[in-house]
Amino acid sequence: MNYQVKLFILLFLASLFVGGCDQKDQPVEVGFLIHSFDRERWENDRNYFVESVKELGGTVTVMDAENDADKQLEQAKELLAKGVDVLVVVPVDQFAAAAIAEEAHNKDVKVISYDRLIKNCKLDYYVSTDNVEIGALQANYLTTIKPTGNYAIIGGAIRDNNSQLLYLGQRNVLQPLVEKGDINIIYNEFTKSWDEDEGYEHTKKLLSGGEKVDAILAGNDELAMGVIRALDEAGVEGVLVAGMDADLRNLQEIVAGHQTCTVYKPYEKMASTAADLAMKLGRCEECEKTYQTVSNGKMLVPTVFHTGMIVNRENLKLTVISEGYQREEEVYR
Repeated sequence: MNYQVKLFILLFLASLFVGGCDQKDQPVEVGFLIHSFDRERWENDRNYFVESVKELGGTVTVMDAENDADKQLEQAKELLAKGVDVLVVVPVDQFAAAAIAEEAHNKDVKVISYDRLIKNCKLDYYVSTDNVEIGALQANYLTTIKPTGNYAIIGGAIRDNNSQLLYLGQRNVLQPLVEKGDINIIYNEFTKSWDEDEGYEHTKKLLSGGEKVDAILAGNDELAMGVIRALDEAGVEGVLVAGMDADLRNLQEIVAGHQTCTVYKPYEKMASTAADLAMKLGRCEECEKTYQTVSNGKMLVPTVFHTGMIVNRENLKLTVISEGYQREEEVYR
């Protein structure tokens, strides 16, 4: 093979490689795989994300797995077969979703893990809030009000990495008080899902023990609603209840005095960050290196964290309402 032929082949192969990555003038197609729309916040995340991608010139296909990990994998395969450039995944199962990342990377498609970390696989980015910090926010707020007494922890879904992180943050605050003898943890269980009925059943089990409970840390607002329902049903008053997500019903319960606090995550900022990263990855543009790293068991994943904030009766208007996440007339109806 002469020099000219070799040079032609090399240049041809190089052009293929560059052409496969140079998407600057091509529309970016993003697949958004979401575990479920079982709570109002996920509809907001979806809307913010789709709007942000469209503003940046891309298109989004959204698929709802209805909390079925096998279905989510099949949806990923479907989107990959259609030629999406990037997958953004809210995993049903933190471990099972590793197969989605593997399928995507086999096709040179980038993967962003959104809100929930996918474990034991290669990931391109992770966008979330610092859930250890959020757990600490919950526990700090309740222990400031009630520095002594009997505490219960009703954690989130056992197969969701966020549940472990929230618990770690809660225990970081509670443990010194436990060791001092100021706080006694009388109940400590994870749930199968982030579901109101689970919060209800766990609270009924807690109350059946006969011990007085002073405060309950619930993994999210759905669980907190179940806690509130069980306490009301049993005629138990004065229990501090913390949740997470700033769902409308729970904000109304805070106004009514049945829930003590929740944690608001800046969903619009999270979605905007994920959209920006997806578009840059889809266009093979360099992403800003203003991130930290988090281990998922396989690698140190480039991570962008946003900060959550405590929401209580006193600061409702200055937080979720002023940010435009909830409307004042609905919260105070």
